[in-house]
Amino acid sequence: MVNDIEKVLFTEKEIGERIKEIGQEISEDYKGKDLILVGVLKGSVPFMADLMKKIEISCSMDFMAVSSYGNSTETSGVVRILKDLDFEIENKHVLIVEDIVDSGITLKYLKKYLSAKNPASVEIACLLNKPERREAEIDVKYLGFNVPNYFLVGYGLDYAEKYRNLPFVGILKENVYKK
Repeated sequence: MVNDIEKVLFTEKEIGERIKEIGQEISEDYKGKDLILVGVLKGSVPFMADLMKKIEISCSMDFMAVSSYGNSTETSGVVRILKDLDFEIENKHVLIVEDIVDSGITLKYLKKYLSAKNPASVEIACLLNKPERREAEIDVKYLGFNVPNYFLVGYGLDYAEKYRNLPFVGILKENVYKK
C-alpha cells in the first residue's frame, strides 16, 4: 500500500499538531454553546475522531453520508443523501466536519440542507482544501491545510475504498488510478 504513494504531503505529526490548533479555536469559539459535530462519512472519521479529542468543551456528534462521486474520481454534480442525521439540530450550533473540500458542490448542498433545519449556526471544519478544483463557493471556518490538485489518499481519504487507514496524507501514484 505504501508503495503506491508518490509523496507524503503531511505526516501524522503535522496533522496532529494542526488538529490541536483547530480544536483550541473551536473550544474558544463555541464556549457555552450547544455544539454538535456532523461528520461526513466515510472520509471524515479519522479527522473527526482526532478533532473531538482536542475540543475542550462539551459537544455531541452525528454523521451523514452523502455522495456526488459514486465510484468515479470526478463529481457528478448531483448530491445524494445516503444517511441523514439521527438527532434534531434545531437551535444547536452545527459544525460540519469533512476530510476535503474539492469541487465544493457537496458541502454547499449540505450546508444549505442543514441550514433549513433551523440550527443556531452552521459552519465547516475541513482538514484539506483544494482551491484549484472549486466549482461552488464555500466558506470553511476551520481549515487544516491547502493542498495542490493531486489525487490524495490517507487519513480518511480513499481510492476505491482503500488507503483510508494510512496515518498520513499522500499523493497516490497516477499508475494506480489510471489503469
